[in-house]
Amino acid sequence: MPVRIDKYLWEVRLFKTRTIATDACRKGKIFVSKKSVKPSFILNIGDNIDIKKGPILFSFKVLNFPTGRVGAKIVNLYIDDITPQEQKDLLNSINQNSGFREKGSGRPTKKERRDLTSFVEDVYMYDDFLAEDI
Repeated sequence: MPVRIDKYLWEVRLFKTRTIATDACRKGKIFVSKKSVKPSFILNIGDNIDIKKGPILFSFKVLNFPTGRVGAKIVNLYIDDITPQEQKDLLNSINQNSGFREKGSGRPTKKERRDLTSFVEDVYMYDDFLAEDI
């Protein structure tokens, strides 16, 4: 039984709500066979869906239609992720540069700040060091 694309995207957990899926269709961010589609577009098994989220273009293949919203563990029965590796690499590089940092990198800890402050104070206490900069 064919289903509307906005409903399908919500049922297979690609969007949190059906309204968000509908808005994405209206904004031209959902493509089937390289063509932008309306929320009422009827999907068929085997269709390829492209979703543009920011600079990334995710690609999926319709395997089957669920009867309602499915659990995360069984989503693979209804949709297949065929996103090219280049797009996944781009997503990983964006995530690495988005401000996420590992513990200890970035803003210094209290101990590191104290060590840095004592180092800077020690360096500026020497008069000859200041004379070279001037």
